[in-house]
Amino acid sequence: MKIAALQMQAVNGDSDANLARIAAAAKEAAARGAKLLIAPELAVSGYGAGEAFPKIAAPAEGELVERIATIARDHGLAIVTGFAEAEGDVVFNSALFTDGIGTNAVYRKSHLYGDYERQWFRPEAPTSVIVSHGGLNLGMLICYDVEFPENVRRLALAGADLVVVPTALPKGASGAFIADKMIPVRAFENQAFVAYVNHCGTDGRFSYAGLSRIAAPDGSLLAAAPAEDEALLFAEIVPSDYATSRAENSYLVDLARRV
Repeated sequence: MKIAALQMQAVNGDSDANLARIAAAAKEAAARGAKLLIAPELAVSGYGAGEAFPKIAAPAEGELVERIATIARDHGLAIVTGFAEAEGDVVFNSALFTDGIGTNAVYRKSHLYGDYERQWFRPEAPTSVIVSHGGLNLGMLICYDVEFPENVRRLALAGADLVVVPTALPKGASGAFIADKMIPVRAFENQAFVAYVNHCGTDGRFSYAGLSRIAAPDGSLLAAAPAEDEALLFAEIVPSDYATSRAENSYLVDLARRV
């Protein structure tokens, strides 16, 4: 299955503008044969929306999610995107999967990063949210979650072929290390594909590292975005192509043997 990853510069607090950008990317991705489009963490609201989160947060079943589902349906692909999710008076930093034709799933970030996120969001207990699409099992995490190896391992043990990670990685030396070193290792040690999809540029509150990556089970990079500017990445996800890697690096099988 071909997937697309949108490295984008979101507009804080402007869901209409951000959804229009995602829709344009969905149109291009579908035209190039992609069956899944992944957008960054809080792409719909903008990661730096801050004080606007309580107002623009939306329920997992409602108008905003239906608008995203409509974009998916109109272009014949599934979408994973970050959004601020409201449940009563509580706001979660969430990721939505929708195929536009009846399958929706929401993952809530479990490991909040820094005082900024803890001010606006409630963490969820670590969970394994996996959906099937195009013959693949997709697991979802958000940004900081992937830096805890047990989160990716949990999804791999649950059968995830591809772990999608909408992120808001900040600019800096540690950001480059995470994108270039940690993400390929997460793929390698779990024998799974990892799509790590970031913002770029600055939104007036934060500056982002860019550096979106799609890594394969052998640790190679299938696609890589630059540090600056928007980009639409593409990669073919074919698990059978990595049978040799899985045979040589049998971590999951050997872990199961010890249980």
